[in-house]
Amino acid sequence: MLQKGSIVKSMKGHDAGRFYVALAIEGDRAIIVDGKVRKLAKPKKKNIKHLSLTTKTFPIDDDLTDNRLKKALSILNNEME
Repeated sequence: MLQKGSIVKSMKGHDAGRFYVALAIEGDRAIIVDGKVRKLAKPKKKNIKHLSLTTKTFPIDDDLTDNRLKKALSILNNEME
């Protein structure tokens, strides 16, 4: 089940194949960030149907930074390239 902190993979759009962390869920849309292209200051709203849920999660806490997100997701994103 998609929830706050879930790591998801974009399946549609120009960002297809990239991994993101879900910051929040708003109806049928997820607010996603990756710390590199989509930073915390400007997250992306994406239709949940266009995301694939992974089994991994990322802790969403007060110490969350773009740099931490980028480092954590770079491993997954680099494996796909």
